[in-house]
Amino acid sequence: MYETKPYFYGTGRRKDSVARVRVYTGTGKVTINDRDIDNYFGLETLKLIVRSPLVLLGLEGKYDVVVRVSGGGVSGQAGAIRHGLARALLQQNEDQGLIPTRNFGLNAATGDVLGRIDADCMLKPDWVEVVSGIFTEDPDAMGATGPVVYYDMPAKGAGLAGDDHIRRHTYRADNDQVLLFGSNMAIRASGWHAISGEVCRDPEDVMHEDIDVSLHLLNHGFKTVYSQCMICGISARRMDTSFASFHRYMQRFKNTFAAHPDHWREHHTERRLYALYPWLHMLYPIYQQHLAAKDINPAEKIWFDEQIKLVKSHFDNPEQVDAVE
Repeated sequence: MYETKPYFYGTGRRKDSVARVRVYTGTGKVTINDRDIDNYFGLETLKLIVRSPLVLLGLEGKYDVVVRVSGGGVSGQAGAIRHGLARALLQQNEDQGLIPTRNFGLNAATGDVLGRIDADCMLKPDWVEVVSGIFTEDPDAMGATGPVVYYDMPAKGAGLAGDDHIRRHTYRADNDQVLLFGSNMAIRASGWHAISGEVCRDPEDVMHEDIDVSLHLLNHGFKTVYSQCMICGISARRMDTSFASFHRYMQRFKNTFAAHPDHWREHHTERRLYALYPWLHMLYPIYQQHLAAKDINPAEKIWFDEQIKLVKSHFDNPEQVDAVE
């Protein structure tokens, strides 16, 4: 069907999965290993991850995507496909990867404050308002970050409290200076442009790029603030990876600080994450089975109550409120 048609190509990797993605002009059909995406992935969350580059660029229904993916579990494969699709759409032939893509996006953005999240993050409805307030109230703040809640795990309230505790007490450097967390961060445009030519390119892909940004901000004496109200929902899918893959990811903390010998840390966040890994690695697939059996999309559900409250706040008529429910 596509043999003679021109295409864009990108290779994506996530965890232990590798995806080879071809993008053709078309109508929005996504084919994975000769199967339609609806047949290949059962969870809507995984389909959302795969299609997210098209959605972000407003290209839904304009391209067909043909994928060969292997290795890893379904969540890793979805992430690898997303990575390959983003590369194909950007066509960064000589300079590919997360960091060049991040730099391209932040350099092209036109706002005074730039948000940085992952494609499958679900922002709390008041996120933009909270971030705007942080930078308005503190003119010296150059970066902002906050805790996350794992929408595809049980006990979300306890999980949010635990994540907040870890980030407030251990995610620090240089005598208690706040570090940015890439899935939930914002930075002033002026701060980004001051460091954009200095941030590490990390061609070996062994560092935490968000911590690298944080340390470059500190090099300029710029402050990052932490707000418990700046909340974002993310997936806990990393807990579904092999221990070897998880260990490589944890080593990024050490590698990043090794690349910045002028900076130091008192606490090692990865030690707590190592302790949590066995339990969460066991729990994650069990809970995914529960979500699938109940036909629940956790990404859509996480902020549903908050969204309903937000909608209700715009109505004065009780009958209109009842109609919303």
